[in-house]
Amino acid sequence: MSRNSIKSRVDLLGERYRLRAPTLSSGLQAVARYIHDHREVVLDATALEIANATNTSDATVVRAVQALGFAGLRDLKTTLNAWFGPAMNSEEKMSATVSELSCDINSGIDFVLSGHKHACDTLSEPHNREAVAKAVTHLIDARQVALFGINASGILADYSARLFTRIGIPAVTLNRSGIALAEQLIGLQRGDVLIMMAQKSAHREGMTALKEAKRLGMPVILLTNALDSAFAKQADVIINVPRGGENGRMPLHGTVLVCLEMLILSVASATSSRTVKTMKRIQDLNRSLKPSGKK
Repeated sequence: MSRNSIKSRVDLLGERYRLRAPTLSSGLQAVARYIHDHREVVLDATALEIANATNTSDATVVRAVQALGFAGLRDLKTTLNAWFGPAMNSEEKMSATVSELSCDINSGIDFVLSGHKHACDTLSEPHNREAVAKAVTHLIDARQVALFGINASGILADYSARLFTRIGIPAVTLNRSGIALAEQLIGLQRGDVLIMMAQKSAHREGMTALKEAKRLGMPVILLTNALDSAFAKQADVIINVPRGGENGRMPLHGTVLVCLEMLILSVASATSSRTVKTMKRIQDLNRSLKPSGKK
């Protein structure tokens, strides 16, 4: 079941918030409002993390949760999980997409082309041009670029990291999970810049990468279509990238690649001397790797 069916569910938290929040103290109201407005973040947050976000204490968070009629934070999260329902997986999205297309080649062609055309039109709008310009000012001075993405976005991160390296900016990927992601994150330092590919879901991987970037004072550039997500609230630069995945349909990852290549080429043109020097050195190294007598 997709999250687009959320509206048909009974919003127990919303009902209790509307009835009880006006009677709470200002401190409890602040926590209750945060929980109500940041539900996906709360799903993966501890009482202490919620307290830090609301400038209160973990004891206040517990009292606010109980004042809303829940036994505790675990009870609240159980209710939120039931309200959200399971997210659609890639198989379900593909099935939903092809079922909407008529059984001819042109319907598939039109779906992809119209999605990319919409994305390109959006990327060319003034607010996105301004965002790209701001992103480039961060990237040209970066000690290193870190690219965060999981699943399909992780593949784009690998490809883009190679392109950044080719234009003279060291780049690493943050595209794993568990201890493997921790090993990638440990290499970040002050002076780095983080490019995040993330949407609505405030997953642990993304939130952990974002928290580490903030700890190090790294500028965060977010590529997303979810402009009201937990990631967007903390990003320094937000580039709106439509992906054509509305209403449970499969997303178009090529639109994100278009944005990444815009950033990379813009940085390359802004630092043309470094770009040419790096590419020349790469070619020199490549020639030395070839068998003797071959060019």
